[in-house]
Amino acid sequence: MNNIDETKQLLREQYEADNRPWVVAYSGGKDSTLVLQLVMELLLELGPAAKKPVYVLSSDTRVEAPIVSEYVMDAMKRIETSARARNLNVQTQLVFPDIDEGFWAKLIGKGYPPPSRWFRWCTSNMKIKPSRRAIDNIVAKSGSVILLLGSRMDESSLRAQSIQSFTNSERNLNPHHEIPDAMVFKPIVSWTTDEVWEYLYSNPPAWGGSHDKIIQLYRQANGGECPVVFDLNTPSCGGSRFGCWTCTVVRQDKSMEGFIATGEEWMKPLNIFRASLIEYRDAEGMRSSVKRDGTPGTGPFTSEARKKILRELLETEKQAGWELISAEELTNIQRIWNTEFDYTKAEVVDLAKAFGRTLTADYLEHPEEAVKAAAADFLETAALEADVPAELLHAILHLTKNKWSSLEIYGAKTGLERDLEKTLILAAKQVEQAAP
Repeated sequence: MNNIDETKQLLREQYEADNRPWVVAYSGGKDSTLVLQLVMELLLELGPAAKKPVYVLSSDTRVEAPIVSEYVMDAMKRIETSARARNLNVQTQLVFPDIDEGFWAKLIGKGYPPPSRWFRWCTSNMKIKPSRRAIDNIVAKSGSVILLLGSRMDESSLRAQSIQSFTNSERNLNPHHEIPDAMVFKPIVSWTTDEVWEYLYSNPPAWGGSHDKIIQLYRQANGGECPVVFDLNTPSCGGSRFGCWTCTVVRQDKSMEGFIATGEEWMKPLNIFRASLIEYRDAEGMRSSVKRDGTPGTGPFTSEARKKILRELLETEKQAGWELISAEELTNIQRIWNTEFDYTKAEVVDLAKAFGRTLTADYLEHPEEAVKAAAADFLETAALEADVPAELLHAILHLTKNKWSSLEIYGAKTGLERDLEKTLILAAKQVEQAAP
């Protein structure tokens, strides 16, 4: 019996052994595509007997390589449509990090340094947490799940060592070391890369269409895939894998360079921006001399550095002709800046507007627009004479003219004092972070 027949028989035995739902981790790469294809073929073969639910789980960090993200989203839609048309008990879930877990919220909003091998904050926030929430929700409904992964011994010596470190039960299952009530099943663990490609070449997707797109992507990138990550033991993406286009864990993004070399020249600005992030991580003057907890040491990006990075991101977006940061993410950065240093509450709004992006939200205020016509020149002059930021005077004028225009109202004086204190603290913090 060859590898294909053995795997198909094992899949059927596992499926019929109990009623626990299956969760297929799908990243769009060749290995997870093969696992999903074998599962779908099994369900079609079983017909009405295929009753227990199968979840197809895919994770989008919001900074995936755009052409790969587009491909995965399209594939997930086709899988869902095909399953419904054939009455298969298959549900697709495309998960994203929460707005405050995202790359831009951390990097530009809060000033986190770009991820490195020593400080890889991105994996936990952008991959593990969203996937874990989805798994936990399924476990809460069913009590336990079996997680199907596309891990293979043939991928690399590191992956082989990782696989061998786990002891399988008689059913070729092992407990997930971080997710309670989840068992892991690796159906193609013994497949070679050639066998994976041969099967995909010879068998069209069970959900319709062809594998031409994934084959084209691999030819362009000349690399592997970025797996759905559930824990920190999974090797980092980058290099020749399909991963986040912003990845700064590696110096050279081989897959992006492969895409550019094979005709995707619009990605050149993305690669330049990524290289800039690596440079800015240790560049003099970009990082605060005070950590976020207030202790001395190399801290987050300064407010000016964050503005610079956002400006360059929006310029990169314009050059590439592809949305790289959503309006929701921009609005969230404004919210973060409002509490950290932007007492005008409009810096992100104005930057976005300069690049043709319009933000609308109830808490996004434009105090400078309320005073520009009548007092702009006066405030600029007064700020120069007092040696204080003009934005600070704009913010104070907004408080006294718009928000607390009458101190006769009960509590108005206390409210004004409180808001003035907050504004001055933010102004002092901005000056402190900008200091060399």
